[in-house]
Amino acid sequence: MIQYENIQKAMGVDIAVSGSMSNAIHRWSNMYTNRAPWLKDGVKSLNLPAAICTEMARLVTMESEVSVTGSQRADMIARCLIPFLEKLSVYVEYACSTGGILFKPYVSGGRVFIDVAKTGYFYPVEFDSSGAITGAISPEFKRKGKKLYTRLEYQHLSGSRYVVVNKAFMSRKAQVRNDDIINIGQEIRLEEVPEWADIEPYVEFGNADRTLFSYFSIPIANNTDPESPLGVSVYARAEEQIKDADEQYGATIWEFRSKETAVQAAREFFKKDRQGNAVLPKGKERLYHDMGANISDITGKPFFNVYSPEIRDVSFFNGYNRIIQKVEFNSGLAYGTLSDPQTVEKTAEEIKVSKQRSYATVKSIQNSLENAIHDLVGAIDAWMTIEGLAPPGVVDVSVSWDDSLVTDKETERQQDRQDVAIGAMGVDEYRAKWYGETIEQARRNLPKQNTVME
Repeated sequence: MIQYENIQKAMGVDIAVSGSMSNAIHRWSNMYTNRAPWLKDGVKSLNLPAAICTEMARLVTMESEVSVTGSQRADMIARCLIPFLEKLSVYVEYACSTGGILFKPYVSGGRVFIDVAKTGYFYPVEFDSSGAITGAISPEFKRKGKKLYTRLEYQHLSGSRYVVVNKAFMSRKAQVRNDDIINIGQEIRLEEVPEWADIEPYVEFGNADRTLFSYFSIPIANNTDPESPLGVSVYARAEEQIKDADEQYGATIWEFRSKETAVQAAREFFKKDRQGNAVLPKGKERLYHDMGANISDITGKPFFNVYSPEIRDVSFFNGYNRIIQKVEFNSGLAYGTLSDPQTVEKTAEEIKVSKQRSYATVKSIQNSLENAIHDLVGAIDAWMTIEGLAPPGVVDVSVSWDDSLVTDKETERQQDRQDVAIGAMGVDEYRAKWYGETIEQARRNLPKQNTVME
């Protein structure tokens, strides 16, 4: 992540990210990679941020299907998308961690590839009135020995004019600290890096009606910076609870370690070496404690005591589990996703509401992802026109999701049966919906009245 000041100086534009938003993105990224600021001795990470993102990405993308059809051009676009779709769940997980991700297609060797950059690793410059990004800077790095080469590509749409600016930089010291590249160095010609020799420093297109990149944003209201159109992490509202969970779990582990059984005894009870020192049983040094020679209890016998206090594990884990449920609530997950569902009993209505909250979150993210995929296909289509890679043709995009993840299918089917029984829904409609048939097919396939069994 290049410091914003370096980007602004190099490209001569302002980055449209406030200080509070920048700090939040950096903090969310550190939490995802187990480097939260509160982690220290005695407080270990439970990896909750990564677990939340993984589960959310699984719910969003499981059994999803994306098809691009309609022409030879559509078939070429579909082939371009294969590597991208194979890693779609990974990209969704990254987006969930920092609030969004940028998909940027580019042409190399007559083929279209898709570059991916998480929020914090691309730099939004301009937004339109709807909050969509219309200008962004994305970096590319190459290291050769101690030299770091950086290419900054600035794309922006202004009316019907689309401009792409590329600049290259070289630093003799590839210093990296906390994911921030300290110095991008001095500007050089693109031709000085063989891989960038064919890239034009300035390109302008007319009659443009879209950007040549797609931004997938997590559709949660930004309460970190309400003025920013950028998305926020799925656990943005659970930061304090995640901190509490890590600290509570550390306290629970300390409870177990501090209450470990210990045998305190006078030296007479142990074997001794040649110097007269007690020899503790190998591997059990933490269990036995030598109290010294000639140590007696109140009766005058050699001292011997077993320390084995009661562990308050139930109270500790109940408190921990309640915190985890708060994390689930503030992250849009159903109770029991991360917590123990049997620790705190819930009524059937509470469980239903909890699942509906999770369904609503997943569905909202799916809608945002579907829009981003449509924009990505549009950007690939535009590049094919610009580079003349395929003849013109119809491009139809279809995205389907596994509805069982966002709706209770059995409950819905039972309700439809009741509607059929009272005459509010036709039998042909029911069959068409649940058997994947058209109304005409359903009517033809309905059993004759005299063959229907009671």
